[in-house]
Amino acid sequence: MFDQREKLALFIDGANLYATSKNLGFDIDYKKMLTWFQRQAYVLRAYYYTALIEDNEYSSIRPLIDWLDYNGYRVVTKPAKEFTDPSGRRKIKGNMDIELAVDAMQLVDTVDHFVLFSGDGDFRSLVEALQRKGRKVSVVSTLTSSPPMVSDDLRRQADHFIDIVTLRGEVGRNPAEREARSARRAEVDSEEDDY
Repeated sequence: MFDQREKLALFIDGANLYATSKNLGFDIDYKKMLTWFQRQAYVLRAYYYTALIEDNEYSSIRPLIDWLDYNGYRVVTKPAKEFTDPSGRRKIKGNMDIELAVDAMQLVDTVDHFVLFSGDGDFRSLVEALQRKGRKVSVVSTLTSSPPMVSDDLRRQADHFIDIVTLRGEVGRNPAEREARSARRAEVDSEEDDY
């Protein structure tokens, strides 16, 4: 599927990949993931796209964004829009599709193989446009969840479909790591309660 001589670019739809891995019950280890792809071919760029809620003093995604930014990823963010739907529920909208598509098209003359981490069917047109320029496109998502997290149109348009379940051992965080982190957090919280 990958050729060592290819120049790869990874395009990660952060919200979509998070929802997919959560649905499958594992966390992505972004360091392992970048290393795994670097062993497959030359990774020219690795982008991570996400919207951020600006008014929050602390965002749970901020540590991940900072880590990615310092460890080989180009992080692209924009403020999320908050609104109330007709039934009075608070909703947050933070679509990054346009930013991802523009960046991909800007690299079309440089990159041989695009790896898109998303199952969003809105990207089918982007995949087709990249292919018309002679580029290969692999889509990473999953069919194993119920319902599948990948659009059938997107999966069929891609040159290759990679079910993230098959990469779990290569890119998944060790579950013991999560438990240890949770235990450390509980210990810190307990110590803070003592004061």
